Amino acid sequence: MGKIQLYTAKLSPPGRSVELTAKALGLELEIHPINLIAGDHLKPEFVKMNPQHTIPLIVDTDGTVIYDSHAIIIYLVSKYGKDDSLYPQDVATRAKINAALHFDSGVLFARLRFYLEPILYYGSPDTPQDKIDYLYKAYQLLNDTLVDEYIVGNGMTLADLSCIASIASYHAIFPIDAAKYPKLAAWVQRLEKLPYYKGTNQEGAEELAAIYRERLAQNQAGKN
Repeated sequence: MGKIQLYTAKLSPPGRSVELTAKALGLELEIHPINLIAGDHLKPEFVKMNPQHTIPLIVDTDGTVIYDSHAIIIYLVSKYGKDDSLYPQDVATRAKINAALHFDSGVLFARLRFYLEPILYYGSPDTPQDKIDYLYKAYQLLNDTLVDEYIVGNGMTLADLSCIASIASYHAIFPIDAAKYPKLAAWVQRLEKLPYYKGTNQEGAEELAAIYRERLAQNQAGKN
């Protein structure tokens, strides 16, 4: 039996959330690196698989194609999970996890993308303070959400594996102030203890931060 194919980039938070989920499930993936900066996601062969030309994207062993990280991780857990701990069958618990996934896509990742995209792709030399303020407001929102050890209860779920990929990327650029956001900082430290965390998430977040700083410096040098 072949492996599930994952088209992704280490610098992509959504892609890293899929890799984190696969690690948690004990699934081996065959990784196909996509260079977003070079426009690999716009090539005809990729657009044929995903007309929205976004990553991550998986091709399952039976040929099923799924894109959108949140759809992918639910699919993987539903099909390959040995139990339902990452996405419990309980209706109320599942609704709370779904809410967190929407929070990731609509707030965490969206705010990060709106800040980074002009710098990474369009040569902007600007770091708008209002966009940075919104990133810190997202820290506060998640800090206030963490009433237990994890986003939904006291066990790790898809909510955590999704949101930590975005938050790690924030943290690599705008470090979390543990005094100001203590519950958020403790949650990050809890997830950093996962044996696969560094290679699957932290390194990619640091790569993204390095590319951001390099591009920003280039853009600002070109402006002068």
